[in-house]
Amino acid sequence: GNLMKELLPFSEHPSGPLTALCTDIFTKILLTGSKMGHIICWNIASFLEDSQNKKNKIKEELCWRAHATKVVDLFIEEEKNVVVTASTDGSVRVWHATTGYYFGYFGQARKFELSDTSRLILPSDVNDFPAIIKSESKHTEKKKVKYPLMLDRDK
Repeated sequence: GNLMKELLPFSEHPSGPLTALCTDIFTKILLTGSKMGHIICWNIASFLEDSQNKKNKIKEELCWRAHATKVVDLFIEEEKNVVVTASTDGSVRVWHATTGYYFGYFGQARKFELSDTSRLILPSDVNDFPAIIKSESKHTEKKKVKYPLMLDRDK
């Protein structure tokens, strides 16, 4: 994980070195897990269709904190539309694939309710809600900064 390139996603939390990767069956979505416990969902379909076209970029779509420690494995179950993550914290958790909503963990007493995404709950060790990335433009635009206090050596 420390040898892989560190990505700088558009979400407010840094991802850290990547420790786990997986794609969906059609290789349109790339899921990455990080050393910091984040899961990042990337849309890679247009990039893979024509990687020479500079307009086709890998786009970050969703980012959420899944674990308090390093993600060691993850996979997407497309039929149920869930992502399953495992971490060095010893937990295996289930998440909604397109929203990052938490369904629960393996070994819990209650059954997984995969159809109910209206109840937004989080694991006890995570307090950050999923961030859906709407557009890259707000993050890549250069901001004009005004410097009202400037040193005037003559004064």
